[in-house]
Formats: sequence, C-alpha cells, structure tokens
Amino acid sequence: MSAQIGVTGLAVMGANLARNFARNGYTVALHNRSVAKTDALLAAHGHEGSFVRTETLAELVDALERPRRVLIMVKAGAPVDAVIEALVPLLEEGDIVIDAGNSHYEDTRRREAALAAKGLHFVGIGVSGGEEGALLGPSIMPGGSRASYDSLGPMLEKIAARYDGVPCCRWVGTDGAGHFVKMVHNGIEYADMQVIGEAYDLLRSGAGIGPAEQAGIFTEWNKGELSSFLIEITAEVLGHTDARTGAPFVDVVVDSAGQKGTGRWTVVSALELGSPVSGIAESVFARALSSQRDQRATARQVLTGHEQQVAVPEGFVEDVRQALFASKLVSYAQGLDMLGAAAKEYGWDLKLDEIASLWRAGCIIRAELLDEIMKAYAGGDKPANLLFAPAFAGAIAAAVPAWRRVVATAVALGIPVPVFASSLAYYDGLRRDRLPAALTQGLRDLFGAHTYRRTDAEGTFHTLWGGDKSEIEAVDTH
Repeated sequence: MSAQIGVTGLAVMGANLARNFARNGYTVALHNRSVAKTDALLAAHGHEGSFVRTETLAELVDALERPRRVLIMVKAGAPVDAVIEALVPLLEEGDIVIDAGNSHYEDTRRREAALAAKGLHFVGIGVSGGEEGALLGPSIMPGGSRASYDSLGPMLEKIAARYDGVPCCRWVGTDGAGHFVKMVHNGIEYADMQVIGEAYDLLRSGAGIGPAEQAGIFTEWNKGELSSFLIEITAEVLGHTDARTGAPFVDVVVDSAGQKGTGRWTVVSALELGSPVSGIAESVFARALSSQRDQRATARQVLTGHEQQVAVPEGFVEDVRQALFASKLVSYAQGLDMLGAAAKEYGWDLKLDEIASLWRAGCIIRAELLDEIMKAYAGGDKPANLLFAPAFAGAIAAAVPAWRRVVATAVALGIPVPVFASSLAYYDGLRRDRLPAALTQGLRDLFGAHTYRRTDAEGTFHTLWGGDKSEIEAVDTH
C-alpha cells in the first residue's frame, strides 16, 4: 500500500497523467485492461518516477494508501460506469474515485450521488490541455465534495499548469460542477476556433491574402490584445507547407471539421437553461455544415449567391482583427453567463474570477484577456455580463464600426461568417431599447392564450382575440 494514486486506463491521456504524477514525486499504481499497455508504458517511461505495476483492479486497489485515490481515464459513458461498478466492491468508506475524462456533467452528478450513498467520494474533474498538457501541466477543474478536494487537491495542484507561479487548479463546486465548467470551456473553444476560421476566410477569399502571408499577420496579432494559444498555433498551421505537394498545408486538408460532443453538449445545456450562447451554437452548426460534403457538392451546382463585387475597404485587415476580438469577447461573455445560469439552477457557488484564473495556462483557450476577465469578476461590484465590465465595454464599443463593416462586406461577398454575425446580433440584442419579442408575445397570446405583461401596468393579461378583443387579467403562465 505504497502508491498515493492509481490510474486505470492508459491510453495517451491516462498514461501522460500517470507520468505527470510520477514526475512530481508521487508513487503511481498503473492498471489497464490490456496488461501489454501497462508494460509498454513502464518500458518507455518507467525511469521517470515510481510506478507500481498491477494486472487487476483488485491489485490496483491493494497497492494504494488510504484513503485510496483511483483515477479513471476511459471513454466517457458506459465504459466509465463499467469501471465504477467493478471498483466499488473493492473500496472502503472515504475512498475517492476520480473521472478525468470528458464525461457529461449529468452523468457525474448521478455517479456522485450513488457513490456518496455508499460512503465513497466521486470526483469529476475537467482536464484541458490535450496530450501535452496532461504530461507537462494541464488546466484542472475539479468538482465533487469539498472533503474530497482536501485530500486530492494538493496532488492535482502539483501536476497542474502554473501562471505566475499559481497552479491552474482549484475546487470548482459540488457534484458535476467540474465537468460542467470544462464543457463550457470547450464550447468557448469551439466559438474561438470558428471566429479564427472566419477571419482566415475573409482575409483569403475577401482580401486575397495567402496562408503564408496570413501566418505573419496572425503572428503580429498574437503580440496584442488577441494574444492567445489559439492565435499562436493558427500562425503555425498557416505557415506550414505540405511536404508531399509543396502546397500550403491548409489547402490539402479536407474542409470538414470533426467534433467529439462537448460543444454540442454546451448548446443543449444552454437551451435547457435558457442561456443565449448563439455564437457557440453557430460554431457547432458550422462544423456540422462543413461535414455535409455531399449536400455541399450538390449546392455548388444548383444554388446561386448573387454575390456583389464590392471593393474590400481600406484597412480591411485591421477591421477583421477588431471584429475577431469583439466576437471572441462575446464567446467568453456567453460562456460565463451560462455558468452563472447553471450556478442558480444546480446550487453551485461558481466563482467566475477563479474559473477564469484556471484558464490562464495549460488549457486550449488560454489568452491574455483572461487576466482582465479575472479582474472584472474579482471585486464586489461584479458585472451582470462580461460585456458590461468597464474594461470590455469600451473595447467592444471601439470595435463596433469595424465589426459592422466586416459583416456587411462578408454578406456582400457571399462569405459565411456565422459567428461574427451572430455575435454582433447578440451585442445589438443586448443593447436595443425594444426587441420584437413584444410581437412574439402577442402572437403567442392569440393562438395559445399564453398571456403577456404590459409596460404600463403590473400583472399578467390576455386579450379575448376570438371575441370583442377586450383585455382581461389572467393567471401568469410565464
């Protein structure tokens, strides 16, 4: 019973997390359904630290000090349940089961409640940073009970990425909070990647700037307010030449984007919460549309666009940069607003400044602006929406003219910019004095007696549309 933590599931992410623990001085018990994978890890990396080889889950559990900490890194869904079912009879009260995969937060909530009834702790942790982050230091977003974090937290903080010496790991909240925060992180990531793609398309198809030259533009952008991991690697991808053909790498890649589900989960959850994440939703749908290659091939033959031959405005590159920054801000604003809605729904005490701090290093959406986001939510006077914070209200207002020019130019040229456009619509929707929802309520009342409220009186009302159209007070059905 010498190992401080056990890891079951030694594919790349599980193996790299195990190596990360070992490199940081912990003894790690290893288990995999295929023992050959355990032996391969030990052969290649056994010199990196202290490992205990096990062949069965029972051996894994026997190798652990108490309270036992078992980290599961298998495919989300039924495989996680299968491992838990096999593990639970081997554990004792106070032991901790950790799911570090991309599980759905509702599954995590269910599992946490079931194991708590048996006296066990279940911790769902979001891990961001990919294979490299898992090995060198990821951003870690742990949920579960506070008591479980008291035991597990110091270990997670030791292996996490650091920003100015501070670990990018902190207890997020109870039951499924950790996996929920990671899910929203991934939703923001989807939108961030899509707006970068839209910027690339505008510069390529609108301004005729090739990938190699764009690599220089994105490198320059990465020195200012857009500074981020995704902008940095965009420059790297655009600057890469395909060895086989000599063509720009981006030109030999099939234009069909994959997805593993977390972006889609974000949108579904946002719909259930009534949280408007339009930019994130459009980024998910853009990936789905890109995958409909047969329909797109037919569309090129039968659909016309009536594009206008407009002149690209002077200063277009700078306009695109500003539109990209504004749309990026909206993505963060929508994601953080969704976290606030979830906190109310599930009783989580989500601290948005602390969550922003976890994303400053190690994760995919790490960006310079997260420092300002942290500051916006750290004080007593927290903004109801990120865009209302003084630091961002002024920045986005300054970008609006360029943002409108870019969207208008894209529409005229027939270049789809779903996230640029929907993010601008979200911004305008927030600031408009009156929205057409008043007409929507009138229509709902006419066909379904769904009632409405008035601007000049308290209460809920219904018009007798099928009768004399007089108005009566009604029971509030909103």
